[in-house]
Amino acid sequence: MEVLNLEKYKSEVHRTLISKLDLEKLSRVNSSDARQVVAGIVSEIINNQGVPLSFDEQEQIQADLLDEVFGLGPLEPLLKDPTISDILVNGKDKVFVERAGRLQRVDTVFRDDRHLLQIIDRIVSRVGRRVDEASPMVDARLPDGSRVNAIIPPLALDGPSLSIRRFGTGPIAANQLVELKSLSVEMMEVLSAAARARLSILISGGTGAGKTTLLNILSRNIPQNERVITIEDAAELQLAQENIVRLETRPPNIEGQGAIRQRQLLINCLRMRPDRIILGEVRGEEAFDMLQAMNTGHEGSMATIHANTPRDALARLESMVAMSSLNLTEKAVRQQIASALSLVVQISRMSDGSRKVVSITEITGMEESIISMQEIFTFNKKGIGPDGKVVGVFAPSHIRPRFLERLQLAGIFLPQNVFETSLEVN
Repeated sequence: MEVLNLEKYKSEVHRTLISKLDLEKLSRVNSSDARQVVAGIVSEIINNQGVPLSFDEQEQIQADLLDEVFGLGPLEPLLKDPTISDILVNGKDKVFVERAGRLQRVDTVFRDDRHLLQIIDRIVSRVGRRVDEASPMVDARLPDGSRVNAIIPPLALDGPSLSIRRFGTGPIAANQLVELKSLSVEMMEVLSAAARARLSILISGGTGAGKTTLLNILSRNIPQNERVITIEDAAELQLAQENIVRLETRPPNIEGQGAIRQRQLLINCLRMRPDRIILGEVRGEEAFDMLQAMNTGHEGSMATIHANTPRDALARLESMVAMSSLNLTEKAVRQQIASALSLVVQISRMSDGSRKVVSITEITGMEESIISMQEIFTFNKKGIGPDGKVVGVFAPSHIRPRFLERLQLAGIFLPQNVFETSLEVN
């Protein structure tokens, strides 16, 4: 039987299956028991129809239909693959995945645009979101925390489009980041000490550079006796603290009312007695309130920002503060930034797909109207090796940072060689 005919036959079996199922009763049954019941019904339908199928074809049809009823259809095999970090659906028959930092096309297909829309609707409805012609863009998340963005016609001209930014089955550890050569042991030691000593840290980088992963790792250095509040557009942080409150923005309803933005959540969380505030991504007028919080008793707070260099990150922060419609002078804004932030960590995605911390920069204060900064560590790229991997050196600047005194006051003493040891990456 040709593949096309097999797909057509599978659709017929699916229609027959749906007509036989009582989905409401099925939802009240234990998940594994329900799968067994449905698998039995599928086998019965195939046997009754008498269509000659090989054992492998029967198994494939059964597995696909179980995914259709209980999961996300054709996406299920991709979601079960731990090597896939991104799933990008450009249309019903154009699906790409990212493995080890490289994009590649896969054979996954949906029956039609309507089938893809059903899967998108199933994802977003689980978190109380909706997607339709009146609201054709949506951010959502999967149960494992993976971030989902969907956009449908009329905005998407070639049919519904779906992007899934996946997260691992468990939180990545600091030593794994070192093993992946994303940064050196010494750099990790300094960042961990800074987080423990309540230095406010801004993590800067491009899309998919690994900002959230690094933020998750650094947050594990927050003592368990501190109260942490996270604020995100789409919840994706996986913090290990016990005393934690997670807040998420809300989009407007069908009448365009009821939207809750990050700034409103940030202002509200200040009334919730936080020790530290973790802002998933600073992207708008909430930047001013974040700086204010860091300057008024919430040291050790962290955030991520989209920028290509540490200096660009501060320039973007200035622009965001301007969005808050406050009549502050340029110098006043920069003074707020300089006193609020201690470190800017720049992380980049390399040409070979690897992620590397390319700069750890300390903010040392103001010189006239300019924020002064000094680089503590940097990644010096030397080229591409014969295996296509990026070659370079994680190198210290041999400058002893000013925040060492704050570390010592917190009872943290770093060895001298931390700021002298380089690491070759090849």
